[in-house]
Amino acid sequence: MTDPGVFDELRAFVAERDWAQFHTPENLAKSISIEAAELLECFQWSADADPARVRDELADVLTYCLLLADKLGLDPEAIVLEKLADTRKKYPADKVKGSSTKYDAYED
Repeated sequence: MTDPGVFDELRAFVAERDWAQFHTPENLAKSISIEAAELLECFQWSADADPARVRDELADVLTYCLLLADKLGLDPEAIVLEKLADTRKKYPADKVKGSSTKYDAYED
């Protein structure tokens, strides 16, 4: 499970600013997308992005992801592991190793 201290810190930060009123699942999902675009912008013109800026933008994406998970009562570690198990079935290593082909292109 994600360190409960992280959630405590995020909740306190939000409460101190009275921002929970704005943190609907829809708004948090939008914020994830916006911050992900800012992360991508780091690499817009070069693969050599500023590591400090990438770190900051990645932190923003993760923060909004954790806030959304918390809002929905989801355990981030559990949902990632569940999705990974599903993805393992879709992309068996013996069929896809070294390939980026989508799963429907190699099905039996």
